[in-house]
Amino acid sequence: MDIRSLATHLGLSIGTVSRALNDRKDVNPQTRQRVIEAANTLGYTPNQSGRTLRSGRTGTVGFMLTLEHDSAVHGEPFFMALWEGVQSGLAEHGLDLAVLLARKGEDSFTFLRRHVSRGTVDAWLLSATQVHDERIALLQKQNIPFVALGRSETERPFTSIDLDFETVVSEAIALFVANGHRRIGLVAPPATINNSQIVIACYAAAIKAAGIAWDPVLIHTGDTDESDGEFAARELMMLPDRPTALLLMGETAPVGAYRALRAMGLEPGQDIAVIGLRDNPACRSLLPELTCFTLDLEALGLALADAVVETLAGHGKAEVLHSQRRWPMQLLRARSHTIGGVEPEDGR
Repeated sequence: MDIRSLATHLGLSIGTVSRALNDRKDVNPQTRQRVIEAANTLGYTPNQSGRTLRSGRTGTVGFMLTLEHDSAVHGEPFFMALWEGVQSGLAEHGLDLAVLLARKGEDSFTFLRRHVSRGTVDAWLLSATQVHDERIALLQKQNIPFVALGRSETERPFTSIDLDFETVVSEAIALFVANGHRRIGLVAPPATINNSQIVIACYAAAIKAAGIAWDPVLIHTGDTDESDGEFAARELMMLPDRPTALLLMGETAPVGAYRALRAMGLEPGQDIAVIGLRDNPACRSLLPELTCFTLDLEALGLALADAVVETLAGHGKAEVLHSQRRWPMQLLRARSHTIGGVEPEDGR
């Protein structure tokens, strides 16, 4: 039912019905209640296109997902749980979440610029932020509200929430060192992704703090998905002086790494120590159980939603405060980080 049919049914003008539905004060309370009850009974829903034209707002926040990197760095289970939190948070403010997919191989800047020109959404959530991200510069130049899931090097500040990769890497390296490892391999995301730079810098700092000589051949950068995890593990274990421990900074990289190690006659948690990024469904069936990190994805989604709502509320004001947060992850000890399945006597 459209508003014209609703007005005809009630014997009222379209203008009166519209003002009643929008809670305008110039409508008699009894008339407003009558209109609302009829709308609920007859299943009337407002025409969003018309509202958008009148207000210039869509009531929608767009989450830009770049399949080329996001699906590899985080994976689908990560985003499904995250989006549930985002949508719950936005719904409290009458906003909806729209996930917009940039297909593999498509230029993410061109994709975003196309949707910006169309006015598809009121605000954006960006992910897979790059070291120098043209998308951020575009949104800032166009004065369009956005929040980033990830950091980026940019002159102008912006609101972001990123995983606390610094603590993840330092705790993982400390655990390896406590178990006597001096050759520690790292599998990191593509070099253009900002968190790859963070991970490698933290790895270098942790190695140096432990008094271990720097060896760049122990670092592999790639998609960090299952296929890349298999390739990286095989590549690193074929080095003349191969690592005794692997830190895999990808959602499904450990699945491929386990497969490659076993194909080479090496047992994770027995012959080589392994630590993964996150306790995700794809890795929970691995044996021995994977030592990794855990986080509350729904809570992270709610935090992103709150940040977007705050950004929208402050949009257009002379002074806007931008916050940068690191989202905590907790170490989940299992058996894969040991050699021979045994921890040091001090339990570190």
